[in-house]
Amino acid sequence: MARIAGVDIPNNKQAEIGLTYIFGLGRTSARKVLVEVNISPDKKIGDLTEEEIGAIRRVLESKYQVEGALRTERMMNIRRLIDIGSYRGLRHRRGLPVRGQRTRTNARTRKGPRKTIANKKKAVVG
Repeated sequence: MARIAGVDIPNNKQAEIGLTYIFGLGRTSARKVLVEVNISPDKKIGDLTEEEIGAIRRVLESKYQVEGALRTERMMNIRRLIDIGSYRGLRHRRGLPVRGQRTRTNARTRKGPRKTIANKKKAVVG
């Protein structure tokens, strides 16, 4: 297993797919990294030499923000919205959808499982 940016990448994956295991790298950016270091996207991670892995590490460190640094920046952006009291910050704080989706129905992913409210039984008069 190759270890790049603190992530173990399985040896049986193609280089392009394997790099997407790194948080912040998708297929497009993984392909750009491989073109820059002149490695075939079809080559397996297990077949890469130490020099090629080192070249990938250098490119990621110099040009991309991945893993811990990216996660920290995302959390700081959300924290800033919450602190300034913006509408988006309030939605984050309440755990509701942030981008204008409806919440009367749907939105179960953000809101969590349904909370059932029991009905009061009416007293029988008679």
